[in-house]
Amino acid sequence: MARTAVIVGVGPGLGESLARTFVTEGCEVGLFARSTDRLETLEASINAGSGDVLAVPTDIAERGQVKAGFERVREEYGPIDVLVHDVYADPSEGGLLDVSLESSDDVLSVNPRGPLLCSQKAAADMLDGDGGTVLFTGTPEAVRGSAGSIARVTARFAVRGMVQLMARELGPEGIYVTHVTPDGAIYRSDLREEFSEIPDEEWMDPDAIAETYWHLVEQDRGAWTHELDCRTHAGDGTA
Repeated sequence: MARTAVIVGVGPGLGESLARTFVTEGCEVGLFARSTDRLETLEASINAGSGDVLAVPTDIAERGQVKAGFERVREEYGPIDVLVHDVYADPSEGGLLDVSLESSDDVLSVNPRGPLLCSQKAAADMLDGDGGTVLFTGTPEAVRGSAGSIARVTARFAVRGMVQLMARELGPEGIYVTHVTPDGAIYRSDLREEFSEIPDEEWMDPDAIAETYWHLVEQDRGAWTHELDCRTHAGDGTA
């Protein structure tokens, strides 16, 4: 039986690669993001290749939209087996005395509020079934804070802490929860042009990262990875 997966925060780059990889591996996939046009374009592209994906435009900061989004996926594919959070809040620059409350609230509504709402919906299905997998995409800022971006760093630390707690709570119930940190620049053609100073060998291949995520989904319960960071052979990393 096909797994039902929800990928939250689907965009160009890693999100798109995750969607294509999971479909290739036999999943039926719900795609969540705020951008309706981008989601529908990706849905059409994958389904044209005999894929099975469903675009579900969703603002994960809104409880009602999250509820409706998961209900839509369940109606189409059944209970959720895999949830991937690949959400990146818009940058909120500024240190302690400079950042605005409004800017901070915007970031924190996406991380950690959004992943919390989505995890509650998916975990309920997994607890009623045979377990499942919840994967979170992090950044090096979740391990080591950087100056001048207090809201973004706070949000990332909060998500990583939530992952650790979820892993302890849900692991005994057969639900695998882990935090993945792609530590480097993930290739996109537009970013490659914008950051031309980055050497070719230091760009991370989003398809290769997506394969790593799928490996985690397939991991044996006797050897679950609780945190993972990945980088290119040429990158020295910051995590």
